[in-house]
Amino acid sequence: MAVLDVTQKTEVYETLSSLNMAFAGIVEHLQTLQKTGLFQSKAAKLFPSFTQELQAEFNQEFLEVLHQLELDDWGRYGKAREKWEKYLRDPDDVFIHAEERKKQLAKERKKQLAKRRKRTTK
Repeated sequence: MAVLDVTQKTEVYETLSSLNMAFAGIVEHLQTLQKTGLFQSKAAKLFPSFTQELQAEFNQEFLEVLHQLELDDWGRYGKAREKWEKYLRDPDDVFIHAEERKKQLAKERKKQLAKRRKRTTK
């Protein structure tokens, strides 16, 4: 998949927004024509729905690609953040987290023992 720079990505989202606004305008114009009463055919009544169906199809297709692009960017740029956090991390944090985890496990064991005692006393 292509990698877009921030300017290209902005253009893509702005273009998609413009496209959706154009579809909204088409639907609005079709509804205005419908209100005149001049266009009575079944097809004319369905044109707004046809337009919105096409809009939804476009959006689905484009957003599927954009979703994957965003996931790729998230992973790529997230690595830079992770490296920075690792750089900032205090080496002693590992010991603090280990001590907290030991306390948590001890609490869980106590709860499990209490449950077992209740079952055996019934």
